[in-house]
Amino acid sequence: MTTPANWYPDPTGRFQVRSWDGAVWTDHVANNGVQATDPVLGGGAPAVKPATTVETRTTAADVARQVQLQGWSGAGIAATGAVAGGGTIFTEPILVVNQKAKLIEITNQYAVFNQHGHQIASVNEVGQNAAKKVLRALTSVDQFMTHRLEIHDGAGGVLLRLTRPAKLFKSTIVVADGPGNEIGRIVQENVFGKIRFDLQAGSVTVGSIKAENWRAWNFRIEDAAGTEVARITKTWEGLAKQMFTTADNYVVQLHYALPSPLLPLVVASALSVDTALKQDARGLG
Repeated sequence: MTTPANWYPDPTGRFQVRSWDGAVWTDHVANNGVQATDPVLGGGAPAVKPATTVETRTTAADVARQVQLQGWSGAGIAATGAVAGGGTIFTEPILVVNQKAKLIEITNQYAVFNQHGHQIASVNEVGQNAAKKVLRALTSVDQFMTHRLEIHDGAGGVLLRLTRPAKLFKSTIVVADGPGNEIGRIVQENVFGKIRFDLQAGSVTVGSIKAENWRAWNFRIEDAAGTEVARITKTWEGLAKQMFTTADNYVVQLHYALPSPLLPLVVASALSVDTALKQDARGLG
């Protein structure tokens, strides 16, 4: 089984993430999005590959199937005024977000594809120490911990930084750009019933996310006027994956070309809904 090239938790423990080129660990490392070099040789980096998944790498056919199940097409969306597709998470009308399947989820990782099956970004959890990883593996306190995600482009550059501070009941996700400037927040408004989040920029509510069922699997995203501008739909993971792993897959449809700060908040919502809700009992929010 081939582990795709990407940024993964540094096996030496010296940095948050280290680049894997598809065959070996490289000298490229990063802490909090700041890249550096750290020689593998002589540094004790194990030869072990990054944690493998219980299935093969997502293919273009897999992505196409997920999109087709929703009855969506980029051409139809473009006719409504949405972006036609520019190859980035901010310029594609359809995003397919696939969580890497693991028997035990220690570090959240996702691959983001456009509708044609081309990977355009990756989402990696950063900032975990060894003690936190042990707690995640052995207990259910994961839902109360702080989680930090970085969204990287294909070159490893940081596009967005998402932080979900430790919580008891309601989640808040702080959305920042690559340099770390806050764009806005995704704020959970209720605990019981159909979950709702407000999208806030400063003191202004610019939109909302509304779960369409109590299990919080499918979401309608609205602007401040209540017009639906995007939709997040969970796709079927397959029986074995559903039963034995913690992975979730989502397809995101943007209906219109959106202004900032609504656009990055909508994209951040699509990439963080799993972290916001699914750290609780699976599927219950």
